Amino acid sequence: MNRLRYLKASDSGRPAGGLHNTVRTIRATYETDPQVYAAMLPRPLDPIDRPEIKIQLAHVAMHYSPERTVEIGALTMSVMCSFEGQPGAYCFHMAMEGETVVTGGRERFGEPKKIAVTSFEKQGNHVRGTCARHGITYFTIEGEIGAENDKPRQFEEHLFCYKGLIGINDPTTFDGDVFLTRLDWQRNYTSRNDMTGRIILAESPYDPVVDIPVRKLVSMEYVEGATITSGRILRTVPGEWIADQWVGRFDDPTNAGIVLGAHGELAA
Repeated sequence: MNRLRYLKASDSGRPAGGLHNTVRTIRATYETDPQVYAAMLPRPLDPIDRPEIKIQLAHVAMHYSPERTVEIGALTMSVMCSFEGQPGAYCFHMAMEGETVVTGGRERFGEPKKIAVTSFEKQGNHVRGTCARHGITYFTIEGEIGAENDKPRQFEEHLFCYKGLIGINDPTTFDGDVFLTRLDWQRNYTSRNDMTGRIILAESPYDPVVDIPVRKLVSMEYVEGATITSGRILRTVPGEWIADQWVGRFDDPTNAGIVLGAHGELAA
């Protein structure tokens, strides 16, 4: 009997619901320049009072089934915002290990994932994580774990992403609808500890996160526990609302970007 694995077996694969993960994560929030914050936030998302960027550098064990667990490192960078009163963050950068993890998240949820090399090291109370692509370590976060804090251990938080297909004839447009999606992350942490530390952003023409500078470190913590991830489509949006930011999903070292004026607009 011939076997053909380019067709899906009816009794294989993970279910359509959420994926269960075990995580160790450095979480941080920092303030950036107000004009950078304004330029980074696409419609129809609403700004918050402070120009805050949310960071997560995690070691994740993804439990696809009782027999299969995949361990990866993952960096997530997002702009704090809200949508129709729902607080969350617009995810503009995701970098992690593994082709399947990257392509699955991009195609299913619209996550701006890229394949990367990460490190996550914990020695005593010192934790250090890095992310590198094209041989460039462009992100480093490190610090000392302090006292356990009194923040909730069980809660849900949200990331906003955009899902679409760039135009086959004109790559500045989209073929079909563009969807605003929301990732729903149900956290079940067993521990949350405050940290003191620093975030280092380095120049990379492929991942120019250094253009979103750290002006003030607002918070940092180390957490361990479990997460269930899922998502949903919120609405369709005009492609031009997100077209200029689509370049961040790909490696374009020739992109010069824009020059910002005093209020985040393109300077004359």
